[in-house]
Amino acid sequence: MSARAGGGHSTRSRPKAARAPTLDREHGLELLREMLRIRRFEERAAELYSLAKIRGFLHLYIGEEAVAVGVMQALTPDDGIVATYREHGQALARGLPAGSLMAEMFGKANGCSHGRGGSMHFFDISRRFYGGYAIVGGGMPIAVGLALADKLQQRMRVTACFFGEGAVAEGEFHESLNLAALWQVPVLFLCENNLYAMGTPIAQELAQTDIHLRAESYGIPAQAVDGMSVLDVEAAARVAAEEVRSGGGPRFLELRTYRYRAHSMADPDLYRTKEEIEHWRERDPIALFETRLREASLLTDADVATLESDIATELDEAVAVAEAGPLEPTEDLLKDVYTPTGA
Repeated sequence: MSARAGGGHSTRSRPKAARAPTLDREHGLELLREMLRIRRFEERAAELYSLAKIRGFLHLYIGEEAVAVGVMQALTPDDGIVATYREHGQALARGLPAGSLMAEMFGKANGCSHGRGGSMHFFDISRRFYGGYAIVGGGMPIAVGLALADKLQQRMRVTACFFGEGAVAEGEFHESLNLAALWQVPVLFLCENNLYAMGTPIAQELAQTDIHLRAESYGIPAQAVDGMSVLDVEAAARVAAEEVRSGGGPRFLELRTYRYRAHSMADPDLYRTKEEIEHWRERDPIALFETRLREASLLTDADVATLESDIATELDEAVAVAEAGPLEPTEDLLKDVYTPTGA
């Protein structure tokens, strides 16, 4: 019997069904606001990159907003987060100040990583946001280690680990899932499957493109979720996070989404057709959710105008913070590179 038919898997590999959260006006506006904040932040970042205000690499999250926003609804301030180099969305949804993030991309000392990390290495220990990792799959063993520490110290919290489907071909993916299942650590694996590992289509990379089945092969309860629906993501994440938090061991969500921009700002994006991109734009997560709110009479034109105005003001202030931020003094360049003697 094939894996798709369910043969060969233990009963613990079948996750509980997720119920869609109750959609009220307050919660609906909050979800929409957070997705719009990420979208507008990324658009502003693209403009600043074109003006050479932001340098280095820049990987935009446009199109994937429902994933970060939906997942964050299921996490508490005590939970940990490990992300990838496309982490602006997760950082904003987690509550890192936009000014701190913008300053980091400007390379300023008032950035969240003191200007040393740039776009790919956001970090904020006060919010348990542990990166930002440029190495594909590199954050997965770290997430397992954080979760193992929580288990050994009997802390009832979750480590949420974001990664792209390109990480599935890396050894760290299999090592991390194996150890997480073996040790039953409280980690929530979140695969942001946007169909392309840089410029390689998933069908040309993986013989089995249903990624959640790979997690099931390690005995980890797993499921695929519509990553363009913020409510579907929230519902699945809430169930999975609660199971992890209550001692059920690791869980795995394959969040099927799509990035509307190229892999990075340096990518000419020659591997996709305009027709494919336009097809996915018909399922824009923000537009879909806005339509749902309007159909439920939970959103007005005035609401949208207020949200957009507030976000624009926030981003203007964030850019001002970045522009005014100081560069790191030359005498501090070796700071934190080595552990001080006697420490």
